[in-house]
Amino acid sequence: MPNIVKNLLDIENNIKIQINKLNFTNHPKIIAVSKTFKIDKILPLIYHGHINYGENKVQEAVEKWTEVKKTNPELKLHMIGKLQTNKVKHAVQIFDYIHSVDSEKLAKKIADEQNKINKKIKIFLQVNIGNEDQKSGINTNHVSQLASYCKEVGLDLIGLMCIPPINVNPESYFEEMNKLNKNLELKELSMGMSSDYLTAVKYLSTYVRVGSSIFGQRS
Repeated sequence: MPNIVKNLLDIENNIKIQINKLNFTNHPKIIAVSKTFKIDKILPLIYHGHINYGENKVQEAVEKWTEVKKTNPELKLHMIGKLQTNKVKHAVQIFDYIHSVDSEKLAKKIADEQNKINKKIKIFLQVNIGNEDQKSGINTNHVSQLASYCKEVGLDLIGLMCIPPINVNPESYFEEMNKLNKNLELKELSMGMSSDYLTAVKYLSTYVRVGSSIFGQRS
């Protein structure tokens, strides 16, 4: 069995232990963050039957996944990086989920482009939960306004996403995200990465974005 498949199974097992311990019924999905890795490195996971993959650059995703998705239509591709409006047209064609919507301008552009090709992308709003200047995402005070706007322009808004500040305990941030999500009555929550996905599960994350724990360190 290839290492990356074994790594994925270990993570699935860790999550299973965590949800049993917490007496939860939800099973979060694992997005294998495959950005920067070539497709041959990812293929063992595809052959294993894993469905969800994360990329953060539109051009790379188009080059890497266009052919693979034709032969594996069940695959779901998640845009987890910052999305510029001039890349939306191509993003909408290749991605099934966009986790990084953080402005009305971007929301409107996605709505316009997906209507042209009659496709419904599933949308997460990226929340700047630590109010960090250098990070993308919308301020917590403006989340409900942007959520309303997304629904107004016909986007399929399913949840919120965050990347908490690094090197601090993410617990309070995940807790706050969980509350925000509940207030908006959204079903999905995208949070937790290699270092903190088990904590995210505790706060009802439904999608965890795991890269290095599956694929190893990026060069």
